[in-house]
Amino acid sequence: MDLLENYKKAWDNQPEEVSKFSELEIYKLAHSRSSSIVKWIFIIGILEFVILNSMYFFVDMDEAYAEYKKIGLENFIHYSQILAYVIIFYFLGMFYLNYKKISTSDSTRVLMKKIIKTRKTVRNYVIFNLSYMALIMFIVMAAEINLKFEDLNTKQILLIVLLTLVLTLVILGGLWLFYQLLYGILLRKLNRNYKEIAKLDRIN
Repeated sequence: MDLLENYKKAWDNQPEEVSKFSELEIYKLAHSRSSSIVKWIFIIGILEFVILNSMYFFVDMDEAYAEYKKIGLENFIHYSQILAYVIIFYFLGMFYLNYKKISTSDSTRVLMKKIIKTRKTVRNYVIFNLSYMALIMFIVMAAEINLKFEDLNTKQILLIVLLTLVLTLVILGGLWLFYQLLYGILLRKLNRNYKEIAKLDRIN
């Protein structure tokens, strides 16, 4: 059992005259934990970005871009990656701003709003990454089919679509589990803090 739970139980069983003091202590602890969690969300987002982009050092990108050029997607991949980086930096900036705002919140209601905003930001970040991956895979598939359309029959086209769909679902499923491991645990802890702070706000 963690420290916040111990404070909460002790507070529930204490005399009424000291409840306000303990209520403040519980709020301070929940506030500190929420700030720490959001800080880790920001740090993990930075590490994820650095680690994933460092993979370019181990992958032959010239060969990959040559393949994109062959199917007519060189410009699309180039500009879509630039757009993706802009959006990712936006989310990282939001993670940082959420951390700073939660760190300086001095009201239970403001803190609750910031926690809700942080959860939404993380959720949208995950949705964006999964959607971008799915979009790229299906556009590459469509370009490949278009390039070889005259050499493919209907069954072959359906088979390519089916295999791409299965592969996409497997990759997205793996990424979803990856994000659950990275952010899911932190968000569950943040949600627990939110519930405790909401109880304090209702009492007040």
